[in-house]
Amino acid sequence: MDVVSLTEELVAIPSHDDETAAGDFVTTWLRDHTDAAVTHDDHGNVIARKGSGERSLALVGHHDVVPPDESQVDGGEYVVEHRETTERANGSETTRERLHGRGTADMKGSLAAAMLAFADAEPTDGELVFASFAGEEQGGVGCQAAIEDGFEVDYAVVGEGSTGYSAPGVTDVAVAHKGRRGSTVVAEGEAAHASEVEAGENAIYRATDAVDIVRDLDFPTTEVLGHELRGSVAVTEIDGGSAWNVVPERCEATVDERTVPGERAPLSRVETIDGVTWRVDQDLPPMACGDADFADAVLEAAARAQDGTPAHVVKPHATDAGWLGAAGTDCVVVGAAEPGEAHTADESADIEVLERCRRIYDGAVTEWLG
Repeated sequence: MDVVSLTEELVAIPSHDDETAAGDFVTTWLRDHTDAAVTHDDHGNVIARKGSGERSLALVGHHDVVPPDESQVDGGEYVVEHRETTERANGSETTRERLHGRGTADMKGSLAAAMLAFADAEPTDGELVFASFAGEEQGGVGCQAAIEDGFEVDYAVVGEGSTGYSAPGVTDVAVAHKGRRGSTVVAEGEAAHASEVEAGENAIYRATDAVDIVRDLDFPTTEVLGHELRGSVAVTEIDGGSAWNVVPERCEATVDERTVPGERAPLSRVETIDGVTWRVDQDLPPMACGDADFADAVLEAAARAQDGTPAHVVKPHATDAGWLGAAGTDCVVVGAAEPGEAHTADESADIEVLERCRRIYDGAVTEWLG
């Protein structure tokens, strides 16, 4: 089976509300096409293993997707279409074929490539693991559950998007990505009639004092294998007050922080203001590959698989690589999706790039496990 037809089968299976059918398909396919030990656990994760040795390498993806656009559904199934696009550059035209549909880019196309690479691999110097996690789009709940259950690998190639970062159409190797910490600043005061402001404590004033602290924080920075990562902190929502003539007794502000490995903005400083507390609502970890030899080996596999010149890059988005990295796995991210392609109403993946990812995964396994 080729990567395009396998991607089509995966994409046609709805997996935004319930991932069971997609997980069942991946499980059955692996059992039919490999001799590996395959499990489909109670969390919805599909994990397969073959080979043995002192070190392990995982090809990692996920089979859940975000809810589709209306145009991407027909009769309860996802629509999968082939379309040709014409690109014009430097006075010449190039016709490319793309596969359109929910999940083509994020990330059933790369998942199909990983399945095929796993099926064909014959590792001679270590254990090869395939893992397709559930709930990645819900904050990585499947990956977290697998880790809590004892899932452990030394190295991983995670199939999230890495195409088009260093140059258009080039599939790069991401050696780091940012995380996201979402939090809420809560300011509490005392209500009063707006004609008697001295009788109350204005929660909005306290909240805006806290916002001033957030605005003045330095963005965290770090370096991973020679690449600088710079985080960010921003207040993105504010909600307070109950009526135009009432001094507000409560106000909340949402803070979006893009985190980098090893560094966090000191947001707890807002609690130095009377009546202000701070809580963390979501904390998706960043990722940093700590093994330069592994990162170079995957980059070499990527270079052999394409005419362009790939590079080590960093991604702005959190992935399951963050959870794996926090558990001790050295990760890189290599996949077909291009910036701005995932989660869109016209999501698509370049067929040539899907086939390229299959070759990269093949090469990475050979480079690292023989």
